[in-house]
Amino acid sequence: MSPSLLALLGFITWTLALLVLMELVRSKLVLTGTVSANEFNPENTNLSPFMQRLARAHANCLEGLPVFGGLLLLAVVAGKAAVTDPLAVVLLGARVAQSLIHLWSTSPTAVTVRFTAFAVQMAIGVYWAVRLYSLS
Repeated sequence: MSPSLLALLGFITWTLALLVLMELVRSKLVLTGTVSANEFNPENTNLSPFMQRLARAHANCLEGLPVFGGLLLLAVVAGKAAVTDPLAVVLLGARVAQSLIHLWSTSPTAVTVRFTAFAVQMAIGVYWAVRLYSLS
């Protein structure tokens, strides 16, 4: 499997892992009677700050997957994976780092580092899009 497809698989798996974690915690809350099954909202605003950050980290992945995953998939399908392969793992690493920092803290330093991880992803995405357009 090419680095681009591995990164796409990693991105999807990471998004799924965050969802599984959220649903495990939610299930525990329901089973222990802490929260009723119908009390959850998409942002987890009625839950702990960690659960709110987890919901947002998962949403960030869902928001980025069509853009970054689309570029990765497009490059592979078009036979242009040479454009995305060199930075595919960097993109995945930046995505995972962004999520982990989001889960860990919302301090000013953490938010700055988290934004840096996102900026790396944006820069890679723009670079890929420009390169793919220039090769079309």
